[in-house]
Amino acid sequence: MPITKISMSDAQFQKLRTIVYERSGIYFQDSKKYVLESRLARRLEELEFDDFDQYLMFITMGPYCEDEFQEMFNRITINETSFFRNEPQLDYFEKNILPGILEARKSTKRLRIWSSASSTGEEPYSLAIMVHRTLGIRLPDWHVEILGTDISEKVLLTAQGGRYASYSIRSMNPLVLKRYFTESAGFFQLDPTIQSMVTFEKLNLKDTLAAKRHGTWDVIFCRNVMIYFDDEMKASVVKTFYDQLADDGTLMIGHSESLRNLPVPFKAVNVPEAFAYTK
Repeated sequence: MPITKISMSDAQFQKLRTIVYERSGIYFQDSKKYVLESRLARRLEELEFDDFDQYLMFITMGPYCEDEFQEMFNRITINETSFFRNEPQLDYFEKNILPGILEARKSTKRLRIWSSASSTGEEPYSLAIMVHRTLGIRLPDWHVEILGTDISEKVLLTAQGGRYASYSIRSMNPLVLKRYFTESAGFFQLDPTIQSMVTFEKLNLKDTLAAKRHGTWDVIFCRNVMIYFDDEMKASVVKTFYDQLADDGTLMIGHSESLRNLPVPFKAVNVPEAFAYTK
């Protein structure tokens, strides 16, 4: 007999939405109920649960609730990314922001970049490649810190491996691909030098104290994650970025995001497709 899909009531949706929001800051609007229902119904079948009430108990009271939250989060979010995604913005970073920061830091020779919500690592590794080719032979003289953070342990494990399928490198210049990757069995392994420039860490953007622990950053990237936040969460995250950004630093956000109407004194950089903000 065919398996009957487990449905989610409005009350169950409200409870699950609250759990997700309280743990991650991601807010599912009423119209997105079907997303939670469809992406988790299969999980309930795997756990041999009859309904979402059992699952709600499991994820809040069970001995494996933390592990299950990670599993649930991996299923309800989409980690859509690739190397050199939104190239016009990254061109502006490499040709304008990066040289300016390097000039400003020439006395300390210390560069710090935070890629928040870094998913499987394509973004911070792209930034590392740009820093590598900009500094060139000067790289050994610099202390470069590039941190990639994400709430999902699963994507961070992929990032740490530095091994990618062709989909991740689909937008990459063939010359860059040849320079920084080795192909084997249909996969592309990143150059160890670039891998060594990036560290990864689990971090929840809702945890402002954890973010502050890392000190001040010269550049912060947070692209295509604030679209999942409500206004309160967005304002909190942006304030954290403001507090942790150097006075002459830059915040880079996604092309579909905006900081308008937020009570944080960021100023947009007046360059098309830069999506960059300064204090």
